[in-house]
Amino acid sequence: MDKAKLRETLLGGVRSNPTFVLVLGTCPTIAMTGSLFSAFAMGIATTFVLIFSNLFVSLLRGLIPDKVRIPCYIVIISTFVIIVQMVMKKYLPDLYSTMQAFIALIVVNCIILARAESFASCNKPLYSVLDGVSMGLGFTAALCVIGIVREFFAGGAFAGMSIPGFPVMEGVGASAFGFIVFGCMMALFNFLIAKAEARKARMKNATLPLAGHEPQAAEVSK
Repeated sequence: MDKAKLRETLLGGVRSNPTFVLVLGTCPTIAMTGSLFSAFAMGIATTFVLIFSNLFVSLLRGLIPDKVRIPCYIVIISTFVIIVQMVMKKYLPDLYSTMQAFIALIVVNCIILARAESFASCNKPLYSVLDGVSMGLGFTAALCVIGIVREFFAGGAFAGMSIPGFPVMEGVGASAFGFIVFGCMMALFNFLIAKAEARKARMKNATLPLAGHEPQAAEVSK
């Protein structure tokens, strides 16, 4: 097992966050982040579909003809979306009634189709599953962060629990405010990632002179 590739795959949901970096799945990002609960539910449903569609695309990649690979991916994704719909309709009917249209749209979610095409179709099942987990959790985390901010400003609440004394702001529950929060969170996320990468590069460069002196020290000792 390639440890470097394994680590890169596991960190893919952070470094290449599907929401804040790749800017995929914008429709559910805006539509389902009015509250933390709905954001979390959409993220988990998408993660489930992403993991298993990645797995089966990887397992069947040698059998799927290249010319019909996209329709085949859609069929695989649709299968797991139907499973999610059936489970939610059975055990979470109230939640399903509010998310019904957007659960169905997971079939054409750009994140899932993009990972199937760019990663699962080119990698082994283990890496594909880990990519699904990483990207799915990255998507879920992004939705939850946006959901927390929107719910707080729209109704002075956190996870459905009201915060006493917080004034309700008119208009912040609308989609327009969702786009504003989305943009601000995206800018903040990319700023933090850039700072972390710059710090990592500085630390790496700081060790280079020391490494460069080692051969000279060895020659002097001879």
